[in-house]
Amino acid sequence: MIFITAKFQIKPEDADRWPEIAGAFTRATRAEPGCLWFDWSRSVDDPNEYVLVEAFRDGDAGAAHVNSAHFKQAQRDLPPHLRSTPRIVSQNIEQDDWSELGEMAVK
Repeated sequence: MIFITAKFQIKPEDADRWPEIAGAFTRATRAEPGCLWFDWSRSVDDPNEYVLVEAFRDGDAGAAHVNSAHFKQAQRDLPPHLRSTPRIVSQNIEQDDWSELGEMAVK
């Protein structure tokens, strides 16, 4: 799968509304057949930072995502709400779901 984590610095005046602002893009991406997950979290240290954790089944699913109409729309709609260009880590990994964190196993 392609595993991606991206950090978004949102303009302070838009930070509380970010889930709404990115809502249509989020829903459309989650509906893609190759999307495994697409989850936003807000930083506990910086209220203007959101972290996106996403995964796609394979390279074809990733390509379908970045070539989709909703991705192209997000490229137009989301940047006006950002303080800076998002930062990303993207890796191809040999798994298709989350693994358990054995060091903190619940017994």
